[in-house]
Amino acid sequence: MLFKYGVSRFSYRSSLFQSRLFSSSMTIQKERVGIIGSGNWGSAVAKIIGENVKKHDGVFEPVVRQWVFEEDYEGKPLTRVINEQHENPKYLPGIRLPDSIVADPDLVTTCEGCSILVFVLPHQFVRGVCDDLQGKVARDVKAISLIKGLEIKPDQVTLFSQEIGRRLHLDQPVAALSGANIADEVAMERFCETTIGCPSQQAGDLFHRLFDTPYFRVNVIRDPVGVELCGALKNVVAVAAGISDGLGYGSNTKAALIRIGLMEMRKFGKSFFGGVEDVTFFESCGVADLITTCAGGRNRRVAEAFAKTGKPIDVLEKELLKGQKLQGTLTALEVHQFLAHRDMVDAFPLFDAVYRVIYEKAPLDTIIRNL
Repeated sequence: MLFKYGVSRFSYRSSLFQSRLFSSSMTIQKERVGIIGSGNWGSAVAKIIGENVKKHDGVFEPVVRQWVFEEDYEGKPLTRVINEQHENPKYLPGIRLPDSIVADPDLVTTCEGCSILVFVLPHQFVRGVCDDLQGKVARDVKAISLIKGLEIKPDQVTLFSQEIGRRLHLDQPVAALSGANIADEVAMERFCETTIGCPSQQAGDLFHRLFDTPYFRVNVIRDPVGVELCGALKNVVAVAAGISDGLGYGSNTKAALIRIGLMEMRKFGKSFFGGVEDVTFFESCGVADLITTCAGGRNRRVAEAFAKTGKPIDVLEKELLKGQKLQGTLTALEVHQFLAHRDMVDAFPLFDAVYRVIYEKAPLDTIIRNL
């Protein structure tokens, strides 16, 4: 089944956004922003958003609440530590967060009265969070997903932007942000680009203001589906790259895996989402993110350790990711089940090889011999 989506490029270098006005009083209604998630990437994003609500103080309210899953940090609640130190020392140590960011352990309180919601949490928690928010957020809220993952079942692919919109009964499609964005490097303000897929020009301009900085350059296109697909599938390729590194195969092999992986990502999008455009794969969310993830992302790092040590993935998650979950291995499983249901596993040999190595204990060099 093909799902049709249009795509075109926006230009946001000149402002198109006009703040909402009440005609009776001409009072500007500022946007209230809430952030859902506070891990490594969520904290880096909070830094950007906290800076930009100050920069665009005529558009955004000055305080941004960030939902933090409450846990202990050195004997204190993590939210208390963040609010006292203006830093998330567990997931983004050494980086100061703007005073405009307020950590909140209560999900509903975080989202109360928000006109913009930023979802930046592991994809396995999306459904539960949305269920807790049902009936508690306005239907006209503008939402954007920074979640790099898909829910793939044998009979369908669920994009988390679509799942968020469906479960919260939102009036407009949820946008998606993805790109070559290693969280620590973004937090240290090392220049990079990102891609936002947003069907609405007005909402796209608003998101551009919320995220764009001199070191975090945003390009907005009208292909949220392609943006989100790239952000999920590249993690499977990164697992293959990490295994290759663990085996000591070198740069030539990794380059070949990246190229083959990009082609399989494109084939998956074209096969099952007919409106996904080729140009999306040349945005930051596509080839740039794939290169970055295969060079230094967590999926590559854990997969390399898996190849070198033979330890189970869940053990390495605890050792290397402080309990955060790996997305590439789960996506590989879901992609395999989806393709097997359609008898198309052989059409995606790299995706199949990653699945077999991780879940069927196939020899590590299957990532090469299967191609």
